[in-house]
Amino acid sequence: MRRNFLKLILVLFSFFTFSVQAADTYTFDPNHSYVLWHISHFGFSNPSGKWFVADGKLVLDETKPQNSKVNVSIPVASIDTGIPELDKHLKAPLFFDVDKYPTATFVSDKINVTSKDSAKVYGILTLHGVSKPVTLNVKLNKKGINPINNKETLGFTASATLKRSDFGMSTLLPGLGDDVKIEIEAEANKTA
Repeated sequence: MRRNFLKLILVLFSFFTFSVQAADTYTFDPNHSYVLWHISHFGFSNPSGKWFVADGKLVLDETKPQNSKVNVSIPVASIDTGIPELDKHLKAPLFFDVDKYPTATFVSDKINVTSKDSAKVYGILTLHGVSKPVTLNVKLNKKGINPINNKETLGFTASATLKRSDFGMSTLLPGLGDDVKIEIEAEANKTA
């Protein structure tokens, strides 16, 4: 009886160990991970701005990728349009109000794998004090050893469209577009 109990414990331990090892944690590289946005400027042009990802983790479960998780935060005040006066304007209360809302976050809550290298990542984006569901269309570009840092690295491209008015930013609507196109490029290194 005791021998059977010990066998059961060993089997359960082996299963638990395998399950834990199935998921690996990756940390986003802030030098190679950013969010780029585009918005219509009264129909004349589609200017853009960029934020670099400050902090983020990806837990990748290769055996069950739908169980993977993403958690990212971005310092909104780091916005860069290439035009310092516009950056200052966007940081002010009429737009992002960075003194009151300094951080944007995205936390995934569901992943739907659509092919061997693509998925829809559903989650909650918190921006300007408002939390709303957002869906990212994600493509895995590459998984391999990065020749620069010799770490296992994942590279992704993602996109989404959201409405800024959903996040309480309605200044100059409808002339200044409501739809914001998001493009994301990201690299994440496996955590030891």
